[in-house]
Amino acid sequence: MSNTVKNGEIDESLYSRQLYVLGKEAMLKMQHANVLIVGLGGLGVEIAKNVVLAGVKSLAVYDPAPANLQDLSTQFFLTEKDLGKPRDVVSRDRLAELNSYVPVKVLESLEDHVLEYQVVVATETVSLEQKIQLNNVCHAAGVKFISAETRGLFGNVFVDLGEDFTVIDSTGEEPRSGIVSDIEADGTVTMLDENRHGLEDGNYVRFSEVEGLEKLNDGTLFKVEVLGPFAFKIGSVEQYGKYKKGGLFTEVKVPKKLSFKSLQQSLHEPELLFSDFAKMERAGQLHLGFQALQQFSARHGGNLPRPMNEEDANELVALTAEVAAREPAVLGAPDAEIDKDLIKELAYQARGDIPGIIAFFGGLVAQEVLKACSGKFTPLKQYMYFDSLESLPSKEKYPRTEETTSPINTRYDNQIAVFGLEFQRKIANLKIFLVGSGAIGCEMLKNWALMGLGSGSEGGIIVTDNDSIEKSNLNRQFLFRPKDVGRNKSEVAAEAVCYMNPDLTGKIDARIDKVGPDTENIYDDTFWQSLDFVTNALDNVDARTYVDRRCVFYRKALLESGTLGTKGNTQVVIPRLTESYSSSRDPPEKSIPLCTLRSFPNKIDHTIAWAKSLFQGYFTDAAENVNLYLTNPNFVEQTLKQSGDVKSILETVEESLTEKPQTFDDCIKWARLEFEKKFNHDIKQLLYNFPKDAKTSSGEPFWSGPKRAPTPLDFDLSNPDHFDFVVGAANLRAFNYGIEGDGGAPNKAAYAAVLSKVKIAQFTPSSNVKIQVNDDDPDPNADGLDGTDSLKALASKLPDPATLAGFKLVPVEFEKDDDTNHHIEFITACSNCRAQNYFIEPVDRQRTKFIAGRIIPAIATTTSLVTGLVNLELYKVADGKTDIEQYKNGFVNLALPFFGFSEPIASPKGSYNGKTYDKIWDRFDVHANVTLSDLIKHFEEKEGLEITMLSYGVSLLYASFFPPKKLKERLNLSITDLVKFITKADVPPHVRTMILEICADDKEGEDVEVPFITIHL
Repeated sequence: MSNTVKNGEIDESLYSRQLYVLGKEAMLKMQHANVLIVGLGGLGVEIAKNVVLAGVKSLAVYDPAPANLQDLSTQFFLTEKDLGKPRDVVSRDRLAELNSYVPVKVLESLEDHVLEYQVVVATETVSLEQKIQLNNVCHAAGVKFISAETRGLFGNVFVDLGEDFTVIDSTGEEPRSGIVSDIEADGTVTMLDENRHGLEDGNYVRFSEVEGLEKLNDGTLFKVEVLGPFAFKIGSVEQYGKYKKGGLFTEVKVPKKLSFKSLQQSLHEPELLFSDFAKMERAGQLHLGFQALQQFSARHGGNLPRPMNEEDANELVALTAEVAAREPAVLGAPDAEIDKDLIKELAYQARGDIPGIIAFFGGLVAQEVLKACSGKFTPLKQYMYFDSLESLPSKEKYPRTEETTSPINTRYDNQIAVFGLEFQRKIANLKIFLVGSGAIGCEMLKNWALMGLGSGSEGGIIVTDNDSIEKSNLNRQFLFRPKDVGRNKSEVAAEAVCYMNPDLTGKIDARIDKVGPDTENIYDDTFWQSLDFVTNALDNVDARTYVDRRCVFYRKALLESGTLGTKGNTQVVIPRLTESYSSSRDPPEKSIPLCTLRSFPNKIDHTIAWAKSLFQGYFTDAAENVNLYLTNPNFVEQTLKQSGDVKSILETVEESLTEKPQTFDDCIKWARLEFEKKFNHDIKQLLYNFPKDAKTSSGEPFWSGPKRAPTPLDFDLSNPDHFDFVVGAANLRAFNYGIEGDGGAPNKAAYAAVLSKVKIAQFTPSSNVKIQVNDDDPDPNADGLDGTDSLKALASKLPDPATLAGFKLVPVEFEKDDDTNHHIEFITACSNCRAQNYFIEPVDRQRTKFIAGRIIPAIATTTSLVTGLVNLELYKVADGKTDIEQYKNGFVNLALPFFGFSEPIASPKGSYNGKTYDKIWDRFDVHANVTLSDLIKHFEEKEGLEITMLSYGVSLLYASFFPPKKLKERLNLSITDLVKFITKADVPPHVRTMILEICADDKEGEDVEVPFITIHL
């Protein structure tokens, strides 16, 4: 068993983000699985890399063939020193370096060992005949089998997981839940307040807390028929009684059985998954073409068709026609014809090896391996074909002939075989900016190194990332090793790819500057103008948006991508052709209403958010406010002017200074009292204000719908959440005051001894407490006490700062990844205690950490596939394609699996005075530091526009309504002098372009929307 798992626990410091993709159950299953990969060319090693990073139990590889120069085109673990050595032997140690938890071994023969593995993968180095034999053995023995093959810009995958395979979770999405407002006799279930249920036909749900139809609450599963976004049907419930009120539904994932045919059985009638619905007709053609390719290889001693060789291409067309005659069902219609141009292109590229295609299939196949190991997500059933012929360069600029695609004895020969020598030179001499070198950045640089991107005399790569390497990065950012933890990401990544391809030595400029407004003196006009295009590898929207704005301003193409668990997306932004990244935005994340957080939670997300807020208030805000009070003489005066709960701030400062703990025992006592306050007294006060039988003004029960009537908790040392709350709170308070905590595993007996001495006051309700019932209502506690006088009286009780000279607290800075700091321990216990108050199902530490830490789920497979798609678009950008239909934006979800491609949205157009312009990419370029009067005159004479207003940033430079005196002092100033005159500051010396916003009237005197002005200094 892999030592990834110790005592049933997974190493979260390494697998934290992957755990939120696969879940603990699937991870444990996966880490009992032994995987065998046959064939370690570029595709085989890409699959192996992703499988090792994911953390299977063990990996075995088999490929004794000697490495050759052409392998270097995509086999990133080989170097020129390794040529002539067995590919599997050379790759083994480098694969093992990726994950110390996964042993990697080389098989000396296949025959005696295949059945020792749960999953066997055969790549393009294995012939179709050998794959059929291997699959027959696996299919009969219940061993999962996957085949994959790439040829140039073409590729395919075949999956056989046996005749009886169980999928435990087909989508991996969080089970949906919701609040019911009505259940009719025929089983129609309606949602409360028009909240979408999110279910699909065939899903299963169970119910709880239904009144009147109590039989529904016994855990029975009901199959769903969707009636609309706000209602679904579960079948008649008339026999159970009549619905009264209440009720929650929760989706239940039901295992699903799938049956797969063997490779031999399925060849004649393949079950196809379409990778691109715009190319549906190609799947059958390529199914026949790839079989014909195997026959061609067998006829020619293992050799594939020569690049751009017409004789070989015609032979492949003839062979494909023969296969089609034997398998008429594949093309669907008896009279369907072979697509000769497509099959010829397959022949032309058969010896090609393209990093982007390898990355795409390497990520896809590795995810299928993980599905086979774990049963998590829906497997591919059973064939998928994919091509990216749009990536071929234009015939006019880069003609492909036998001569231009013939090998020249370099590591790029397999790419030259597809694109031609001149296009390879074009790629080598590009200058690119990569923003970010994390998961996507590492994969991007690896693919670029294999392509030779930027390796020419005029080329280069600039990569920047202001982050350093952490242990949790290692299972998806594959250029990093444990020895690199703590170093700068960009520098380590650059070193790694220069080792991979020495041609990049001296061609990568690794930086650690964050790209943003603060570094525009570094990333200035000269820098941006020197670039051919930009690629984002960022993990936040703000940074992406900033880079996008820079690309729009400097008219540079941008390749954009992102991943979220098994989902990934790619976007290509082309000047004067497509919209920009910022043109469309995701809707803002829905926030939790404050009154729900404070008093009426109904799901675990609410209690976790409340617990994190309590953590912040107890251990961060309180300490910071105390320190401000002690160091800032105006703290009280400034606080009294604030809006919000001023009373709470002042009370906390007073309590922190007058009730300082002297020992750790004092911290334990404080934690116990806070437990009583938050989970007992505050709940009793809420029920005092709104008893369980309370009615609304309309006579309806107050505690109904989303409002769940709570119950107070009685502290129980044997309850793990109660105990963990005290442990976490005590240690964090001790940290604030510089007191040594319990130093490791808490001694329960010692805690019990301290807690037995704590005196708990009886609860006394207060008639002065006001509680906000609805989020639309004004907050009754917004002004703190009854008025300013009461707040001043409270402030007067604060101790004199002079008596506390030198004293300060240490605020806690939230850190989710340190399991010893009690942060997640406290938040989990706190959230679960509140969940117990409100009868909400509690969750474990891992789930709490995911929500409270806002962790973005990530897995190496999706990253690999997405960067592959980006690099297929890169070829189009390098070629300078101007047909928008040639570009593709992509969305994938490997869990389903689903692939969606569309052409980018065209940039919008505007017009004035009969002239058309691009609303995103066009601007008025003025190549001189002209005077204001000359600028106004220029637009009147050349554009027929009367400038009515002109601004620079927030400064209004000119308005037609200005009085004559104000106009006179400005009209004869140059733009830079005018800006200095108004802002009282010089234009910074690094600024070589200035953006002026303009309002103008056209020739008809109508206000028209026009581009901004760029002054080039």
